[in-house]
Amino acid sequence: MLPWTGIAVRKTFLISLGGFVMRKVIFTGLIFAFGLSICALTASSADVAELLERAKKGEPEAQYGLAERYRKGDGVPKNAEEAEQWYRKAAEKGSTDAQSTLGKMYRTGEGVPQNNAEAAKWYRKAAEQGAPDAQSTLGKMYRNGEGVPKNSAEAAKWYRKAAEKGSADAQSTLGKMYRNGEGVPKSSAEAATWYRKAAEQGVPDAQADLGLMYANGQGVPRDYVEAVKWYRKAAEQGDANAQHGLGIMYHNGFGVERDDNESSMWFRKAAEQGYYGNPRQ
Repeated sequence: MLPWTGIAVRKTFLISLGGFVMRKVIFTGLIFAFGLSICALTASSADVAELLERAKKGEPEAQYGLAERYRKGDGVPKNAEEAEQWYRKAAEKGSTDAQSTLGKMYRTGEGVPQNNAEAAKWYRKAAEQGAPDAQSTLGKMYRNGEGVPKNSAEAAKWYRKAAEKGSADAQSTLGKMYRNGEGVPKSSAEAATWYRKAAEQGVPDAQADLGLMYANGQGVPRDYVEAVKWYRKAAEQGDANAQHGLGIMYHNGFGVERDDNESSMWFRKAAEQGYYGNPRQ
C-alpha cells in the first residue's frame, strides 16, 4: 500500500497528465478545424473561378450564380454593384431568378439607384415567365402606382396569377380586392375563397378577415365556432384585429363559453397594440 504522500504525488501526476492530454486534444481539434476551413476556402475559390469562367462565356446560370456570390459575399468580397452587373447579364438572357432579383434591387436601391420604373420592368419580365413572387410584386406595384400607373384591374390580374400558383400574400390581397370590389366585381364569396387559401397557409391578416366573415355571415354561412377558430389562429400570431374579435366572441359567448376573464385578456392584447375596434381597411 502506498503511503499518503505517494498517493498525493500520483494524484497530482494523473491530474497533470489529464490536463496535458486535454490540451493536446483541443490543439489537435483546432488544427483540424483550421485545415477544414482552408480546404473550404480553397474549394470555394475554385468554385468562383469556375463560375467566372463560365459566366464570361455567357452561361446565364453561371452569371446568376456569380451574382448571388457577390451579393452575399460568398467566396468573394460582398459587392452589390458587381452583383447587379452579373444579374443583368443573366436577366437579359432570360433568367427568371435574375430578372426577379434585379427588380428587387431596383425597388430597394440595393447596389443601384432606387428606380421603381426599372424595377417594374424587370418584375414584368419575370412575371411573364410565370414567377409567382414577381407576379405578386408587380400586382402590388400596380395597386399602389409604384413605377407604373395605378391600375386596380391590372393589379388584380397579376395577383390572381400569383395566387393561383400558391402565393399566400397574393391570395390574401386578392381576397381584400374582392371584398372591396377593387379592380374586380365585389364578391364576398370570392373573397372568402381567397382568404381561406391564404389563411390555411398561416397568413394572420387572412385568418382574421376570414374569422370576421364567418362571424357576420359574409360570403359564407354564419358560423361562430368557425369564426372563433380563425380569430384564434390570427390572435395567437399577434393580429390585433383578431384579438379584439376574439374578445368580442368571449364577451358575448359566441362560439365559445362566455368568459369575461378571457375576453378582457384579448381586449387588453389588442389595446396594447393601439387597437380599440376600428375596422381594418
